[in-house]
Amino acid sequence: MGRKKGFFHLLLLPLILFIFCTKSLAQYSTLNYTKYTQVSSLRLARIQKHLDKINKPPVFTFQSPDGDFIDCVHKRKQPALDHPLLKNHKIQRVPPEMPKMIKTDAVRERNSSENERLRGGIAWQMWHQKGQKCPKGTVPIRRSTVHDVLRAKSLYHFGKKQSKIPLSARVDAPDVQTGNGHEHAIAYTTSSQEIYGAKATINVWNPSIQVVNEFSLSQIWVLSGSFDGSDLNSIEAGWQVSPELYGDSRPRLFTYWTSDAYQATGCYNLLCSGFIQTNNRIAIGAAINPVSLLNGNQYDISILIWKDPKLGNWWMGFGDNTLVGYWPTELFTHLADQATMVEWGGEVVNSRPNNEHTTTQMGSGHFAEDGFGKASYIRNLEIVDSDNSLSSAQDISTLAENTNCYNIKSSYNNEWGTHFYYGGPGKSPNCP
Repeated sequence: MGRKKGFFHLLLLPLILFIFCTKSLAQYSTLNYTKYTQVSSLRLARIQKHLDKINKPPVFTFQSPDGDFIDCVHKRKQPALDHPLLKNHKIQRVPPEMPKMIKTDAVRERNSSENERLRGGIAWQMWHQKGQKCPKGTVPIRRSTVHDVLRAKSLYHFGKKQSKIPLSARVDAPDVQTGNGHEHAIAYTTSSQEIYGAKATINVWNPSIQVVNEFSLSQIWVLSGSFDGSDLNSIEAGWQVSPELYGDSRPRLFTYWTSDAYQATGCYNLLCSGFIQTNNRIAIGAAINPVSLLNGNQYDISILIWKDPKLGNWWMGFGDNTLVGYWPTELFTHLADQATMVEWGGEVVNSRPNNEHTTTQMGSGHFAEDGFGKASYIRNLEIVDSDNSLSSAQDISTLAENTNCYNIKSSYNNEWGTHFYYGGPGKSPNCP
C-alpha cells in the first residue's frame, strides 16, 4: 500500500507543480508572466539540485515584509568559496585601506519644495527595518526559489546578463550594447589615467516595467580589457528593478561581475560563486526602502568600489563606508591589475512588446531636464587613483542611444561635484 501511495504522489507531482506555478504567478499577470503549462520532474530535479548548491544551510532565517527569506549563512560556507579559483582562498580579515577622502559627502536628502537639508535620506533595506541583522560570523543571503529559476530563459541563464555587443570596435568605446534591446544613458571616463576604483551617490526610484523580461537599473561599472573581444572584465553595483530576477517590481541592491565579456563567468549578486560577503547587515539582492517620490523627499545610496592596495581584492562599500564584501583578485585578468574605464548611469531592456518601444521607465521616468525632485540623478562622481585617493571625476563624456526615449545632462557644482540627471519614460509620440 505504501508503494502504491508513493507512486500515486509521484504521478500527481507535475499537476501539483502546474497549479502551484499558475497560482503563484497570477499576481504578476499585469507584467505578462509566462504561464508554465508544464514543468517536467527532470527539469524540476535539475533546478532543485542547483538551488541546493547556492542556497547554503542557514544558521538563522528572517522573513522580510516583502516576502523574501534572508538566510544567515556561516561566512566560510557562502557560495563564493565554491569557485575553483578560490579553493585555497582565505577570507580577508584585515579591513582594506579605505581611499583617502578629498571632502565629505554632500547631503543625502533634500526637500524638493523647500530645497533645504534634512536628515534620514539614506535608502536602506526592507528586511531589517526593525533592526534585524544576522549573527556575528554569518552573512545574509537572499534565498533563491524554484520560481526565480523558472522565470529565467533557462537554468544556464539564471542570474546572468546577456553577452555584450559593443557600440563600436573602438578601443575606447564605452561598454554599452546596441542592437539587442538594451538602451543606456551613461557618463564615462575618457582619459587614459590609471583607475583603481570609483564612487557615486545614486538616487533610488521605483521605475515601472512593462514586461517581465525587461529591467531598469542604475549603477557603476568598473571596467578593463577590450570592448571588441571576449576578455572584458567588469565589476558592477547599483540598484535594479527586475521582475524576471526577483519576482516583483521593487528596486533592489545588486552586484555583478564578469571576466570574459559576460559569456560564461560571473553573475548577479551571490547567484554563483565569486563575490565574498563580509557584512552581516546588508543583503545583496534585497529590496531598498524607502524610495524617492515625485516632488517629494529624495533618497539615494552611496556605492564605492575600489582595489585594496595591499592585497589587490576589489572591495565594495555601501552608504557611509560600510564594507559589504569583495571580489577576489583571482577572479580577474585585466582587473587583477587596474581598471581602464568607469561608467555611471542607467540601463533598460527594450524588448519592443507589440512591435513598439517599451514603456519601461529609466530612473524616475522623467527626462533629465525636469531636474531635482522629478528626474533621477547620480551625484558626486569620483575616481580612485594610484595613490588610493578619491577625487572628483574629470573629463567625463555622456552617451544616450535614443534621446527621444531616455536622455542625460551632466553638470558640476561645489556641493554635488560632477553629477548628472538622466532617464525617461520610454514609449511616447517622440519614441514610437
